[in-house]
Amino acid sequence: MTTRSPLSADAGSLAARLGLGALFVPAGFGKIAGFAGTAGYIASQGVPLPQVAAALAVAIELGLGLMLVAGLRTRWAALGLAAFVVAITPIFHAYWSMPPAQAGMQAIMFWKNVGIVGGLLLLAATGGGRWSVDALQAGAPRRAVAA
Repeated sequence: MTTRSPLSADAGSLAARLGLGALFVPAGFGKIAGFAGTAGYIASQGVPLPQVAAALAVAIELGLGLMLVAGLRTRWAALGLAAFVVAITPIFHAYWSMPPAQAGMQAIMFWKNVGIVGGLLLLAATGGGRWSVDALQAGAPRRAVAA
């Protein structure tokens, strides 16, 4: 059995938060910039109240995405984003009901989202690490740096 050093665990948590946040934060800003198009696409998938759904998507992707990046209530932000991705994936990437020309790419997107949910659930289980707002608020001990 191997053990991770605290430094590698902290670096891994930070990398996970930044990597996953890099998916959600720009997507949220993109939905704001193209709000009408986003609402139209949502409507085309049969989602009721598409403008409300688009606004919720922006709030979730930006709000929880920024919380995840900062490590603020990391576990809750990760769980919220995981639930969001679980809810939207079968709606927007239903590859099993698409024409063959679209099914391959949508299958990739579907299974990519499954992997994203896995990463989010791991962050929900492990937390944001010592390099997070959560740790600062908890008064995490600081390691002395050798000169």
